[in-house]
Amino acid sequence: MTPEDIRSKLSQMLDLPSETEWIEFKEAKNDYHFDELGQYFSALSNESNLMGQPAGWLVFGVTNKPPRQICGTNYRSTKQGLEKLKVQISKHTNHQITFIDIHELKEHGGRVLLFQIPPAPRGIPTTWNGVAYGRISEHNSPLSLHEIEQIRRQIVLDDWSAHICKGATISDLDPQA
Repeated sequence: MTPEDIRSKLSQMLDLPSETEWIEFKEAKNDYHFDELGQYFSALSNESNLMGQPAGWLVFGVTNKPPRQICGTNYRSTKQGLEKLKVQISKHTNHQITFIDIHELKEHGGRVLLFQIPPAPRGIPTTWNGVAYGRISEHNSPLSLHEIEQIRRQIVLDDWSAHICKGATISDLDPQA
């Protein structure tokens, strides 16, 4: 994504009447607790999967309540610090999942970080330290059993071998098989 694409995405998110299951704003002016960030990673990944979104977004440097304002963040203020964060996150998630990207913008109100989080893989909830998190209102909590099963069933629902092949006849089958 280009810087213009990121600015446009941020503008769209700021215009929303409220946060969504897959978008979360945090001021994070100087620091942010690593374990809480990981829980958000899991929750936003799982919720973006369940809602059919191409990514979840955790945005630092923006006030949480409308009207949202850019307040700036000093969280991991170097490129190396942000790259190291990608590795650190992957060590605590299943299948070493990490951010799609971490976008950094310098805006009038200060620096904004947009953490682009991949949706959970089809059939596998994203976990943080072994726990799959989800969103309930503005809070993270372990993903409900119903939602875990909803993600797990995605593989079964997309079983290509269960689909009907229109126009196929018995002559299409391999006698050896």
